[in-house]
Amino acid sequence: MRRLSRVALALAAFAAVFWLPDLVGAGSTGPKGDLALGDLLGRGSWFAFAVAFGGGVLTSLTPCVYPLIPITVSIFGARQARSRGEAAFLSGLYVLGIAITYSALGVGAALTGKAFGSVMQNGWVMGGVSLVLVAMAASMFGAFDLSLPASLQQRLNAVGGTGRAGALGMGLVAGVIAAPCTGPVLAAALTFIAAKGSVGLGLAIMFPYALGMGLLFFVIGAFSVSLPKSGAWMETVKSVFGAALLATAGIYLKELLPGLRPVFSAAPVAALFAAAVAGAGVLLGALQHSFHGGPSERALKALGLTLLVGGVVYGAGAAGARERAREAAHAAAGFAWMHAEPEALARARAERRPVIVDFWAEWCTACKELDKLAWADPRVQREAARFVKVKVDGTETTDEVAAIQERYEVQGMPTVVFIDSDGKQVKERVMGAVQAEEMLERLRAIQ
Repeated sequence: MRRLSRVALALAAFAAVFWLPDLVGAGSTGPKGDLALGDLLGRGSWFAFAVAFGGGVLTSLTPCVYPLIPITVSIFGARQARSRGEAAFLSGLYVLGIAITYSALGVGAALTGKAFGSVMQNGWVMGGVSLVLVAMAASMFGAFDLSLPASLQQRLNAVGGTGRAGALGMGLVAGVIAAPCTGPVLAAALTFIAAKGSVGLGLAIMFPYALGMGLLFFVIGAFSVSLPKSGAWMETVKSVFGAALLATAGIYLKELLPGLRPVFSAAPVAALFAAAVAGAGVLLGALQHSFHGGPSERALKALGLTLLVGGVVYGAGAAGARERAREAAHAAAGFAWMHAEPEALARARAERRPVIVDFWAEWCTACKELDKLAWADPRVQREAARFVKVKVDGTETTDEVAAIQERYEVQGMPTVVFIDSDGKQVKERVMGAVQAEEMLERLRAIQ
């Protein structure tokens, strides 16, 4: 049975590394990309929510959360409820409390994203974040324990007591109770959201993540289902999180060394190679062996983990190489942007042409999605040919850029402002990543 589960995990790792980047249209897979979550959200795709929800379910299976579920459910009264409906209602309130807390964290991270996103372009910051992720991964593998004092954990676990207010209150502090396991995962997710600066992305990741984490609480509370006993399988879940954190650190670090880009091939065989290496790592025991075992087990765990993480990082780099090749092809077929706003306006006045002013930033995921969804479309390019086009780079907020943003009342990025041929700013503007059809309609309406 153990061998069968290892084979299943290896096949899952192979499929994830080989197909996932292309499935979600991965762009630059470092800190400047979000595996096209912005595009997925813009298209209403369920995939982004499903991934976040699955991450929450996995978190609930870790040793820091799983054993607490029956105890927690009993404390807020679902097990003692007079009816199935009341038990479901109490359990739902608890899960809602979790969702409110995590959603607030996601929105808070996104609202600081403008400043944080520019900071994340600093190599020292990126290196520091990578080291923190490595340390968090080490805690997942048992190098040290992240835990709250038992007395504090008991107090938090009983916040509000029984009843509806108690269930909601306990849900609001659930993230703190589960801190030993959710801390590393949550910190990585919030860092990612902050770097993107998107409130929608923050909600789309954290709300379903919280629902996934609360799923077992709801099932146990509403239906009095008995959970399987804790065991080695929970250590496998922690290993999955540890490997994911190491891979994230590796992806950040590869962005610090642009000289490594030629190593990553855009050829389809590169993805196959990366997937095979990752799968081999799982077969060797990257997820099921323990660093607390004998010398041979520890050696196999280390080798397997190296292969798994290396395969994921190389797969991400290969996906980035393919995306850069596609972007180069789009740029060759597209049009040139000006980058000095005063010069662009002067040219437009002299030639009596309308203007497109596109506010973007290197750390802005939605800006890059807008480039791919709208500006790369041949129909949009043909219609935009009669405009003077200027991109205002807000990657680093200089005094000059801040003054331009204030003049146009830009609140976030991407924002596209239009000026007609008479030099008057058009009231309607584009905010966020829109499809080519919507951009085409906006351009055709401007004279």
